Amino acid sequence: MRIALLATRWNTGLVEALVKGARAGLKDWGVTPDRIHEFRVPGAFEIPLALEQLARTRRYDGAVALGAVVRGDTPHFDYVCGECARGLQEVALRHVLPVGFGVLTVDTVAQAAARAGPGKGNKGYEAAVATLEMVRFKRESA
Repeated sequence: MRIALLATRWNTGLVEALVKGARAGLKDWGVTPDRIHEFRVPGAFEIPLALEQLARTRRYDGAVALGAVVRGDTPHFDYVCGECARGLQEVALRHVLPVGFGVLTVDTVAQAAARAGPGKGNKGYEAAVATLEMVRFKRESA
């Protein structure tokens, strides 16, 4: 099984915690580090295009999208979050590619930190496990 990890370079500390959580989830499910390929993009808005490019290669059984978007004083948050989620869903459906949505969309940094903490409650961990469950479902239902 080959898994793509797509992570943003924005909100670095939070995203690194999500990546660590995702890697832990993949490890717990038996995915070895050599089967995990990590890619970085500038921000959450860019994740869908990167995922589209990776999906076209047909090299990956699934992907995990990781990022953190914290609400600010402008509607920018709404556009970035909505378009990221929409874009990821479109790519997943178009390519029948399991995609774990580990992009935090929160009002405060404290909320993000609570979701990026250690353990199985880490949203990166949860997104990785969701991806693997869908890879298994896809294989079993084929």
